[in-house]
Amino acid sequence: MLKSFSRTDVGIKRNINQDYIFRSEMPVGQLPNLFIVADGMGGHNAGDFASSFATKRTVEIIEQSEEDNPIRIIRRAMEQANDELYLEAKNHEEMQGMGTTFVAATIMEDGYLYVANVGDSRLYLVNDEIVQITRDHSLVEEMVRAGKLDRDKARLHPDKNIITRAVGVADDLKVDFFDMKLKPGDRILMCTDGLSNMVTEEDILKVIKENNGVEDIVNALVERANENGGRDNIAVIYADPFA
Repeated sequence: MLKSFSRTDVGIKRNINQDYIFRSEMPVGQLPNLFIVADGMGGHNAGDFASSFATKRTVEIIEQSEEDNPIRIIRRAMEQANDELYLEAKNHEEMQGMGTTFVAATIMEDGYLYVANVGDSRLYLVNDEIVQITRDHSLVEEMVRAGKLDRDKARLHPDKNIITRAVGVADDLKVDFFDMKLKPGDRILMCTDGLSNMVTEEDILKVIKENNGVEDIVNALVERANENGGRDNIAVIYADPFA
């Protein structure tokens, strides 16, 4: 039976929380469940508006979709939400340049996981090890892939917050999709960089193994990020499809 828990936290250093999450173990439109993590960017209130707007509109459009293919459902919803958010930015000077990262996931009844990703928020598959499924759309990740930067140094690079793709910043949106068949013991961790920049993957896995239950795991991960400095907002969704 699918069990999940989610939490977002402003962190230690920030005054405004620009992270936004959506979690439903129940059907959303034609999807059997839906999980979303978004990390907004932009001055004033634009970042938190961008993440909440993109998430809410995506959910609303998915609820109305009559498609039966999960990738098409999510893609069209994200593309429409992107267009609407881009228009909001064009029509409101104070919101120009706003955007948001976006990771959406659904677990189908046949055990397949479908993931959509824009930006540098992440989805990990957790079992005996932790594996990042999404690929960051960031300047630092491009440097790593080009062989110009060691991956161990990437997490602390001064340009690590520069993302190369986001929802709402252009009138066309390129979304990466991933799918895989889940096996017993697989669990899903979705998070913003407020977790992944503050806690190493090895430490994330250690925290997961030291705690029991989805709620305790999420709370422990948020607390560890804050213990390590809490320099950014933190958003975490943890789901166990085989609980």
